[in-house]
Amino acid sequence: MTRMPHRYPFLLVDRVIERVPGQTVHALKNVTVNEPFFEGHFPGHPIMPGVLILESMAQAAGLALDDQDGAPLGVLTGVDKARIRRMVTPGDQLHLHATIARRRGRLVRADVRAEVDGRLVAEAEILFMLLDPTDMASDDRG
Repeated sequence: MTRMPHRYPFLLVDRVIERVPGQTVHALKNVTVNEPFFEGHFPGHPIMPGVLILESMAQAAGLALDDQDGAPLGVLTGVDKARIRRMVTPGDQLHLHATIARRRGRLVRADVRAEVDGRLVAEAEILFMLLDPTDMASDDRG
């Protein structure tokens, strides 16, 4: 919670299993039947929306960044080569793996994948920009 700005109901990472700061992370999302999105996706046949699987992988990628005071916030700027391979349903444990593949200044590319029971569920390249959290407070868009 201290490393992530997300909160319920949009916090899609439950636990970090292993982390090498600035390089990789292995995180976990326990998918439960009481997730708010299951009420409408789909009644009687709950399936985790693919876009939320991608979001959980993006959140894991943000956790792979360096540990430092006042750490920058990673804001999603793109998703490339995304593939959803299998359905994720209540009771699944979504294992999220992210590797920081490239970092140039404020731009970061992470290779991410999600697995359930060792089987590939989704994969993508996640692109994000690092923002200083204090810059967001001074946003004048009103």
